[in-house]
Amino acid sequence: MKRSIAALALGLSAFAAWAQVTPVGVWKTVDDDGKTEKSLVRISESGGQLVGRIETLFDAAKKDSVCDKCSDERKDKRIVGLTILRNVVKQDNEDAPWAGGDILDPNNGKVYKVRLKPVDGGRKLEVRGYIGMPMLGRTQTWLRVE
Repeated sequence: MKRSIAALALGLSAFAAWAQVTPVGVWKTVDDDGKTEKSLVRISESGGQLVGRIETLFDAAKKDSVCDKCSDERKDKRIVGLTILRNVVKQDNEDAPWAGGDILDPNNGKVYKVRLKPVDGGRKLEVRGYIGMPMLGRTQTWLRVE
């Protein structure tokens, strides 16, 4: 009986550790300066693809803002609730475990290719947006909230 309980506990803790190294969850986005907290983004999985939506903006003056610089179907949509990350899939690549999709910068309306890499045991997420090749872009580190 004790062995069964111990095995179950070990299995559950291993599953919990594995679950935390995926991008799925709620993330606090931090601006390129590494200090300014911008928003909360919920990344979820549907049909094998990751999707990320802005849940909260920390700047009270921007809570009702819209993506007026967007040029696709997101143009003039409220930023809170906006899908900014889409079509990201699991890759067989240590440097970019999730990629293949795109990310929107609602400040300028530009859409970039994206790759995601959980780091620090899944407590942080390196989000790299780029044009063309990954070396032509920028990386932000988001912090896991849940």
